[in-house]
Amino acid sequence: MTMPRLSAPPATAGEVFALIRDREAATRAELGRITGLSRSAVASRVAALTELGLVIETEDTHSTGGRPPARLSFDIDAGVVLAAAIGRSRSQLGVFTLGGELLASDTVDQEIGVGPDELMPQITKRLQALLDESHRTDHRILGVGLSIPGTADTDRGCSLDSPIMHGWDGVPLAPFFADTTSAPVFLDNDANAMVLAERRDNRDRFQNALLVKASTGLGAGIVAGGALQRGSLGAAGEFGHTKTAAAAGVACRCGDSGCLEAIAGGWALVRALNEQGREVGHVRGVVDLAVSGDPEARRLIRDSGRHIGETLAGAVNLLNPEVLIVGGDMANAYDIFVAGLRETVYGNATALATKALTIQATTHGDLSGVIGSAALVLDQVLSARAVDDALGG
Repeated sequence: MTMPRLSAPPATAGEVFALIRDREAATRAELGRITGLSRSAVASRVAALTELGLVIETEDTHSTGGRPPARLSFDIDAGVVLAAAIGRSRSQLGVFTLGGELLASDTVDQEIGVGPDELMPQITKRLQALLDESHRTDHRILGVGLSIPGTADTDRGCSLDSPIMHGWDGVPLAPFFADTTSAPVFLDNDANAMVLAERRDNRDRFQNALLVKASTGLGAGIVAGGALQRGSLGAAGEFGHTKTAAAAGVACRCGDSGCLEAIAGGWALVRALNEQGREVGHVRGVVDLAVSGDPEARRLIRDSGRHIGETLAGAVNLLNPEVLIVGGDMANAYDIFVAGLRETVYGNATALATKALTIQATTHGDLSGVIGSAALVLDQVLSARAVDDALGG
């Protein structure tokens, strides 16, 4: 049971909104009991939130006697957020309600190596079309969420020192949305966005999680103590270019050699099949072959899981997560990939660190990136601080 705040500063309107949004309070009386605010203070905060358009108040039709208390609820249709998960060969787009519900989505296939000046106008154009398709053109856009492979400079909103996003480093992406909206644009790494999607749906289930994105490249999203960990430069989770003995002397696309990605990344699996004279253009093709029973493709994906597990075992020891989540294109061959991953994670990490560890696929599959990009926005623009700022402090 939540106890009244006895010595803390009075709850702000933003904090009151958080209680309503998280469904911890649905009436003024409940707000007063949880926050310790007087009836007049609760009323003023509710009035401000109603005027802002975030809260609606309706009569409770389930009352069994006397005047029913008014019910307070978060108006998820008070606006929308736009989201784009930008990949090297495919980008996923979506329009979302403020409750995180996907209203419309689309996929943009692009040439590998395309730069922001060519791709971003396509993305903004398609997002505008999705607004039309979802009949939300007259709704407020509260924010835009973007995710990209590699390290993201979240302050400047651009790619940072990425070995794979050639032509994107240092290019701010927010200006591309100037003709679409004046709302803030938020950017993060793709694996971070994916783990935010998991965190949104499993907030009560885990406080410590490690998500691995196994696709063309490799990356990880880390939640520790209930908070997303980005690191001092935003490079937390960039484990794909960790050196591993199994890749000694093998050239990596980053220009170095001996990287984990050189033997376990999706592009390396494609390269291995191509060297055997088999025409495969993307790791999705390798996955399709594996799922259909191709023995060589199955071996490559299982070996990828095994090599990744050897590196992640150290992270499991350091972070002691309760769940290891598998996402990315290789997750579509989940049983094959995880057979190798499980073997080396459990074989190399300590018995205590893996005692209660579970391994599972992402909740939203291929949509994890775009859903997480929307969650990135919602966590920012609907936070207690943001709501208080919108109300003038």
